[in-house]
Amino acid sequence: MTRLVLIILTTIFFTSCAQIQTNNLASGKVFDIHETNLAALHNAIQDKVANCEQITRAYIKRIKNHDKPTGINSIILINPNALKRARQLDKHFEQTGTQKALHCAPVILKDNFDTADMPTEAGAIALKGSIPPDDAFMVKKLRDAGAIIIAKSNMAEWAFSPYQTISSTHGVTRNAYDTTTVPAGSSGGTASAIAANFGIIGMGTDTGNSIRGPASHLALVGIRSTIGATSRDGVVPLLLNRDIAGPLTRTVEDAAKTYNVIAGFDPNDPSTIVIKDKPVKNYTKFLKKDGLKNVRLGLLRQLYDTVKSDPEYMALMDLAIKDLEAAGATIVDPFKIDNFETLRKATGFCSRFRFDLNNYLQSLGTNAPVANFEEILVRKLFDKRNIGAMNWASAVNVRPEEQEPPCVDVAGDSRRSSFLNAVLSAMVKYKVDAIIYPSWSNPPRKIGDTKSAHGNNSPVIAPHTGQPAITVPMGFNKNGLPAGLQILGAPFDEHKLFQYAYAYEQFKRHRKPPVLTLKQ
Repeated sequence: MTRLVLIILTTIFFTSCAQIQTNNLASGKVFDIHETNLAALHNAIQDKVANCEQITRAYIKRIKNHDKPTGINSIILINPNALKRARQLDKHFEQTGTQKALHCAPVILKDNFDTADMPTEAGAIALKGSIPPDDAFMVKKLRDAGAIIIAKSNMAEWAFSPYQTISSTHGVTRNAYDTTTVPAGSSGGTASAIAANFGIIGMGTDTGNSIRGPASHLALVGIRSTIGATSRDGVVPLLLNRDIAGPLTRTVEDAAKTYNVIAGFDPNDPSTIVIKDKPVKNYTKFLKKDGLKNVRLGLLRQLYDTVKSDPEYMALMDLAIKDLEAAGATIVDPFKIDNFETLRKATGFCSRFRFDLNNYLQSLGTNAPVANFEEILVRKLFDKRNIGAMNWASAVNVRPEEQEPPCVDVAGDSRRSSFLNAVLSAMVKYKVDAIIYPSWSNPPRKIGDTKSAHGNNSPVIAPHTGQPAITVPMGFNKNGLPAGLQILGAPFDEHKLFQYAYAYEQFKRHRKPPVLTLKQ
């Protein structure tokens, strides 16, 4: 059987299963959960083609049929309260005729978001079975907006790895496009799950790469917000001076709708004080098909143009440049940041994991499964492959502000503020609205490969400068592996990033679902 025939047959099987699951016999219509979006889901409920309970059952069935049988291993736990929540939302719709902003949206949560009704383990055996006292800020916002936390996804232990997703609780997660390859890390479980249509909204975290990298490897949209634009309260930390949390979705529109809900001031996260008095934006208002017209984009070859870059991925980037121009953008090339190499090397990921984790463990109260980082280290409650990261964390035993230089926010770290100023100065000098580069310069590695060139560009600027960046699909290589275009903006320019990403997405529509070998 040829590859093309197999793809067609698999897609037909995939789609028909999804349609049958929510068939409304009274109307004769069907709702297809495969590659659907929030607008289509809400229309199906409004038109009474399917109710929330039917839709939720369809997603749960899909997870059971396609996650473990295909070897993806992205889902670690289906929420036992999901159907109860769906019935509550159906009752709300019956009584009011209205739907909330994320009504019935199935959400896949990375395993480091606190949930009061499900364990939160951060991929770590040290937190096995840990149930937090309350929901993370973002989880509460999602639930209040009508979303259903349908499942939790696997992640790299403690979010340590940007390259692969291996937990000490649930093992290896694989790339839904090719299960012999990695989904990147550490939000690889969320990304593979959303790519495989196990939910509509995925929630991940990004300390250096972990939303944008998996989004690139799985043909998704993923946004890292400005530090301070969103809350991290109730999210198990890695490095709190660089951590953010946010959505991974199949479309820019769904990402913007989710961001509308989760962004904003939270008194429990001091970093968000910077937006307390800022006007609240409706990010979907910036989604315009001609959103690239008269926009100037700086092409940062300094970041990605190396001898280790994959030729196919460089060719995809070249095509993306041409498409951006065809969609109305002006590409500024050359675009250079002064003193770039020195600044990028000087701005390292300082270690504060020990300090931040101990604070998180204290927030769990008497139910914390371990007392502190020291207990984890002494009892060796971690994957032995992470011994290097654990040693790195254990080597620093002073408060972040007492380190030299201080391991703190952008304003308090001269290295980080110098880098930010250099980037913003270059944007002003070249009169650009945003900066572009490939999220990865190389395709996903094979499972177990830790040596070949990775080409990960995401950690170089945004986590250090605190700037926002979005990844959007820019095509596939000959082996069907995805590539992502990254757009970096000035602080609090998320609205522009959504605008540019949406216009590019609509112009090319690169997104296509993975073809899996299904077993019923």
